[in-house]
Amino acid sequence: MAEKKEYSNGELTIIWQPGLCQHAGICVKMLPRVYNPKERPWIKIGNATTEELIAQIKQCPSGALSYKLKKK
Repeated sequence: MAEKKEYSNGELTIIWQPGLCQHAGICVKMLPRVYNPKERPWIKIGNATTEELIAQIKQCPSGALSYKLKKK
């Protein structure tokens, strides 16, 4: 099974699949305050709104980033 890492803000969970990542850098360019590959954890989900995160994730060309929303 492919490796998956999850990062949550309580409302949204970002799912990152490193094996799919093409390192296009769109995530870093769009939300540099969230995505910093030189830091650990490299995703700081609390540095953007849920709406900003969803908009960025939808731009991921490889599908390495996806999300799930908490059910209300």
